[in-house]
Amino acid sequence: MTTKPDTPTAATQLATPTTNLISAPDPADHTFAMRFTSTPRGARLARRLAAVRLDAWGMPYGTEPHEAIVLIVAELAANAVRHGHVPGRDFHLRLRHEEQSGAARVEVTDTRGERMPPRPAVAHPVPGVTESGRGLLLVSHLAARWDWHLRPDGPGKTVWAEYVLPGTGAARFVPGDL
Repeated sequence: MTTKPDTPTAATQLATPTTNLISAPDPADHTFAMRFTSTPRGARLARRLAAVRLDAWGMPYGTEPHEAIVLIVAELAANAVRHGHVPGRDFHLRLRHEEQSGAARVEVTDTRGERMPPRPAVAHPVPGVTESGRGLLLVSHLAARWDWHLRPDGPGKTVWAEYVLPGTGAARFVPGDL
């Protein structure tokens, strides 16, 4: 579960507003993309910023879609840090919400090309693993579909997942739309 930031002047944020540091998201553009350091701190920041952006897009904290999408972001970002880490290279998060199709797409790209996740049909619990190894299993249960592909512009891969918002019906969703 994610928590909504308490106040705009919390100790971890600027007390004096400044301009041109962060621009307000365009209400019509429901795409968020950013690079993060390939560290646990980078994965946490990716999750937190995705949560804030979903709230700004009208998916409030505490709702099922918000929590599910944030969990997908958290799992894919953690996998990029744990399994896709290359020293000195970042991972990239892209989050897009398409209101017409009722789908949200999460893409996490890392630069490690020799360690590939299993394909969706193969994702299953790993015997003997109790604390880890279940991230893609969670993603497969939360997302309508997920998969991965090699990066066309460099080494590494992109793991993506699509979440269909309740009440929108997967039949209206066309995979090429996102």
